[in-house]
Amino acid sequence: MALCVVGSIAMDTITTPAGKVEETLGGSAVYFSLGASCFDVVKVVGVVGPDFPVSEKRFLAEKGIDIRGIVTGQGPTFRWEGIYGPDFGDVRTIRTELGVFASFKPRLPEDYVGTPCIFLANIDPTLQLEVLDQVKHPRWVAVDTMKYWIDTQREKVLEVLARTDIALMNASEVRQISRQDNLFRGASFVLGKGPGYVVVKMGAAGAMVFGGPVPFILPAYPLEEVVDPTGAGDTFASGFLGFLAGSDSELNFESVKKALAYGSVNASFACSDFGVEGLRKITRELVDERMTYYLSSNQLGEYMI
Repeated sequence: MALCVVGSIAMDTITTPAGKVEETLGGSAVYFSLGASCFDVVKVVGVVGPDFPVSEKRFLAEKGIDIRGIVTGQGPTFRWEGIYGPDFGDVRTIRTELGVFASFKPRLPEDYVGTPCIFLANIDPTLQLEVLDQVKHPRWVAVDTMKYWIDTQREKVLEVLARTDIALMNASEVRQISRQDNLFRGASFVLGKGPGYVVVKMGAAGAMVFGGPVPFILPAYPLEEVVDPTGAGDTFASGFLGFLAGSDSELNFESVKKALAYGSVNASFACSDFGVEGLRKITRELVDERMTYYLSSNQLGEYMI
């Protein structure tokens, strides 16, 4: 079943201990669509400026991604610059130039509104609600958010959660939205607001999902060298949600546990190079190869697949 993602499209400048790149393709919608395109048809809704490279738009189309939902606004494309410390910890934002993204009003093409699977990437919760008002009878809706939106629009974030099936957050965001120090109580709070499942992204420590009979945790993919963690969360979502959409399986705890493994594997592609470079040649075959290694390295075997 097809996926529709609504999010940012950007040109990033990134500095990590491995080096620096300037004006490289980025944005939540881009990371997600590239990773999820291995599993199913992906429809993208976003905005760029006239300065956005034609070659990059062509690249997305050549990957089989439906880009008809990408509109060209009047002004520059969204740009972001960040620097990571020696341990690849929290990124320090140097520059944010919203450009056309500042006035972004997502409008889904007519044949997008019935897309069965919807991912609301990290954008203003008011815009996420506007998208939810446009879609018709989705099979499931997943949402991402961030500290800034919880700080400034907590009630709107809660409104979005009430209308979604899957929430993807990091541990600090779960604690922040719930106002609970205990992660387990925090996840229980989020579940009580609407989603059937809460996926907690924990970076190098892996990911945990709540919503089943017991919490379930998986480690991160054992990547030998991390180059750039930018977009890892969105790429994790691409594997997690891409598997759920492409497998046509029911949304239940067993399928969610398997999806968690694909999320970890997909994220490893993003971290292995700068920007989306690690995703440019990603295929389902490569994902499955890494999945085999991931399952064997964690002695999960037939338990997961």
